[in-house]
Amino acid sequence: MTALLLLIPVALFLGGLGLVAFLWSLKSGQYDDLEGASRRILHDESLDDEDEEDSQDRPL
Repeated sequence: MTALLLLIPVALFLGGLGLVAFLWSLKSGQYDDLEGASRRILHDESLDDEDEEDSQDRPL
C-alpha cells in the first residue's frame, strides 16, 4: 500500500512530462511535413552527387 503512495505521483508526473513534450513538439512544428520525410528517403543523394561529378569530368 505504501508503494502506491510513491508510484501514483511518479506515474502522474511522467505522464504529464510526456504530455508537455508532445505539446512542445506540436508547437515547434515537428509534425508539419509528414510526407517530406517519406519522399526524401526514396531520393538517393549519392547517385545525384556521382552524376554531377561525372558531368564535370567530361569534356565539352
